[in-house]
Amino acid sequence: MNVRRAAAARAGLYAGAFLGPFGGGITVAMLPELGASFGISAATASVSVTAYLVPFAAVMLVSGTLGERWGRHRTVVVAYLVYAAASVLAALSTALPVFLAARAVQGLANGFTSPLLLAALASATAPDVLGRAVGWFGSLQAAGQTSAPLLGGVAAEVDWRYAFWGVALVALGLAAVGIPPEERPSGPDVPRPSLRSAWRGDVLRAGIVAALGWGCLSGLNFLVALRVEDAFGLGSGERGLLLTGLGVAGLFTARLIGGAADRIGPRRCVLIGGVLGGLLLIGIGLAPVVWVVAALWALAGVATQFVLVGVNTLVLRGSTTNPAGSMSVVQAVRFGGGALSPLLVTPIYHADPLTAFLLPAALLLVAVPVALPPGPTAAGRPAGDADA
Repeated sequence: MNVRRAAAARAGLYAGAFLGPFGGGITVAMLPELGASFGISAATASVSVTAYLVPFAAVMLVSGTLGERWGRHRTVVVAYLVYAAASVLAALSTALPVFLAARAVQGLANGFTSPLLLAALASATAPDVLGRAVGWFGSLQAAGQTSAPLLGGVAAEVDWRYAFWGVALVALGLAAVGIPPEERPSGPDVPRPSLRSAWRGDVLRAGIVAALGWGCLSGLNFLVALRVEDAFGLGSGERGLLLTGLGVAGLFTARLIGGAADRIGPRRCVLIGGVLGGLLLIGIGLAPVVWVVAALWALAGVATQFVLVGVNTLVLRGSTTNPAGSMSVVQAVRFGGGALSPLLVTPIYHADPLTAFLLPAALLLVAVPVALPPGPTAAGRPAGDADA
């Protein structure tokens, strides 16, 4: 692979990081327009988000391992082509079941790209700067998550279908670019990646930590929205602007946090994120004025990146036989935790709003250190060398 094509393939890794969360959140701001097109309410149209996220999270239980078996490059390219085809189907849909089926296929395809992109990034990056690369990846994911409602809403001002034509073109471009080639031993004596190699105890513990970091921080955006509406009377536009602060802060700090993971070790980064996030949630539950809630919620984006970048770096450094499989399991558990947050926390909020913030804070302060597995630290050294 020549230098120019290698640079394009590496850039494609980061562009793929953007596309995943962008595709998941693109319908959030166009629910009224979707409802009008399909003759349903905006609330019913919100199932378009669920239709994407459920298969996305479910397939990642096995997608990384399957992608390692089939070959990362081949799997990612096919997944992008399927994603593009599903996006075209969504743009052409005139019936809600067809549209939801297209969203589900988008989620399935993205479930194959995300863990394989991270594994390819780890293979193409020196161990002593892996945290920085994972941080850049996290920044692009935060950018996709933050910009999806904005760009989807802008497209819907003209025709929501344009948003899906746009992501289809991007997916086709990424399929053409591909990813950096993988360098791995081959032959009859080399074992195939197995599900057992991904479903290890330390990987599952890392997934639990990621689920806590996501579900108890970013996943509580609905809870913050309820608090600022009930306590301060904010309207929908004001709530949306306040909630955007978390993604913007994550966008601008993930790369710096990745550098910190290289210097002090990913485990310490996760612990910092857990402590910081717990304290911030307590502050948000007690804050007497809305600007304090806004500031603390933005800082929660920093805490989220400390946890997620730290976990991703820890898992990628610790998995040599099946990195994509390990990452897919971690991501599946992470998004599962995020999906449970509204179901578990909303009844608590209606019973006692402050308790709804204190319980997730306690999980971050207590459960994250307990669940966090040991592993390599700065520059991949064993945990006892720098992160005791």
